[in-house]
Amino acid sequence: MSNAFFTPPIAFNEPVQGFAPGSPERKSLLDTYKAMKKKPMDIPMHIGSDEVRTGKKVKMTSPHDHSLVLGHYHNGGKEHVQSAIKAALKVRKEWAAMPWQDRAAIFLRCAELLAGPFRDRMNAATMLCQSKNVMQAEIDAACEMIDFFRFNVQYMTDIYSQQPESDVAVWNRLEYRGLEGFVFALTPFNFTSICANLCAAPAMMGNVIVWKPADAQIYSAQVIMELFKEAGVPDGVINLVYGDGPEIGEVVFNHPDFAGLHFTGSTSVFKQLWKNIGKNIDKYKSYPRVVGETGGKDFIMVHSSANVDEVATAISRGAFEFQGQKCSAASRVYLPSNIAKAVLDRVVKDVKSFKIGTAEDPSNYINAVIDERAFRKISGYIDFVKKSKDAKILVGGKYDGSKGWFIEPTVVLTEDPKYRTMCEEIFGPVVTVYIYDENDFSKTLDILDKTSEYALTGSIFSKDRAAINLAAQKLEHAAGNFYINDKPTGAVVGQQPFGGARGSGTNDKAGSYINLLRWVSARTIKETLNPAKEYRYPFLG
Repeated sequence: MSNAFFTPPIAFNEPVQGFAPGSPERKSLLDTYKAMKKKPMDIPMHIGSDEVRTGKKVKMTSPHDHSLVLGHYHNGGKEHVQSAIKAALKVRKEWAAMPWQDRAAIFLRCAELLAGPFRDRMNAATMLCQSKNVMQAEIDAACEMIDFFRFNVQYMTDIYSQQPESDVAVWNRLEYRGLEGFVFALTPFNFTSICANLCAAPAMMGNVIVWKPADAQIYSAQVIMELFKEAGVPDGVINLVYGDGPEIGEVVFNHPDFAGLHFTGSTSVFKQLWKNIGKNIDKYKSYPRVVGETGGKDFIMVHSSANVDEVATAISRGAFEFQGQKCSAASRVYLPSNIAKAVLDRVVKDVKSFKIGTAEDPSNYINAVIDERAFRKISGYIDFVKKSKDAKILVGGKYDGSKGWFIEPTVVLTEDPKYRTMCEEIFGPVVTVYIYDENDFSKTLDILDKTSEYALTGSIFSKDRAAINLAAQKLEHAAGNFYINDKPTGAVVGQQPFGGARGSGTNDKAGSYINLLRWVSARTIKETLNPAKEYRYPFLG
């Protein structure tokens, strides 16, 4: 029985390990990587308390080595989605009724298990199946996921503590209920931490989840499920299914107990899902919560006063870390004429120094893109540029899919601010640069604002405060995360709540209380301590 309002441990950001040569963390992670590499996994679906193996096995291979078979997962169908929904609804009332501090304790335990015994396995799984280098895996699969667990507990505590005023002889209370039904989590390949958070955030607030991960991330999704189970997440609270997306969606979006969608992925898919939800609105018990973070065409805007080395570094990191496969990756750059050559010379020098190869070698800055589909899409853009009269490749432009899905980091220069690669999301290691007259800063801000349908991240580089303020004003709606003198990537949970608007999503800010509020339905309770006993008011005197 709870007879106190409990204060959880103060949240803090998990320190990022350095993995320097000879360091114990480097050896430990690489040893785990090599051990997992030799031991293929047979991955079931997780429905209620059951591990479901259908026999319909799908092979998993590593993006940087087609010959490396990571194992197989068991594909499911409509009946398995129906079973997952049934399992979730079966435990919904019990999970929602669990004292909040007990739910908090489970996810705090997730954080500590991941900071300890699960750290190497989660990082190694992300390196193997998503081709992240040691640092990118550590930042994502370990640190950010830990931060999500810790800070969301703190935000949940803050939310529950927000209570209305009470008047004389009246006690007012606000109760934060989980949604009436189940939440569907549809998660991407590129961030292991996002996949965990899209399930854990609603679950923490008392909801039950049906989770469908991207096929390319199922290998590390299995490790996430093992973490949830080890931490004590009850069976049925988070159910993991695999299968054809539209087939799964047909079951989910036609179910009367569908209560919410937590999504990260492409803008086109999100729009289609929203249409399906709208089409079926009369079937639902309540209006579903629709939360999505989608695409980006993220920018670096540079003023004539900017520092050359700072801008070049922001491009080399912001555009090419994790092969540009971040929703926030720098994809278009606006350089002023006075420093453009110096910046581009430095970027070209940087790119030529990049080592490209497998995730197993920590000296490789660039690894493989996720799969053949991505490889062909990105290389198609590169081929388009090669044939174009309106742009040229300054560095990179080669690709090789014979052993792994490798694409050279590529810098494109165009004289057309509306050129195709300035407008469309590529989601790969390609950045396009437009050089503007240094005296046309304000005009170029207007062009930037109207160039893309997206509004996720962006940055301004300048030493001139007036220029920074002008950019912040003119680009008010161009980016949900706006950076001053920094690359437009690397949002930290608890410091920079993440999300954008326009074609980039609902801007519900993962890593903040804003997101958690979407997963509760508040109930106001008014208790009158001395009820009236006569209908007549004094004015009737």
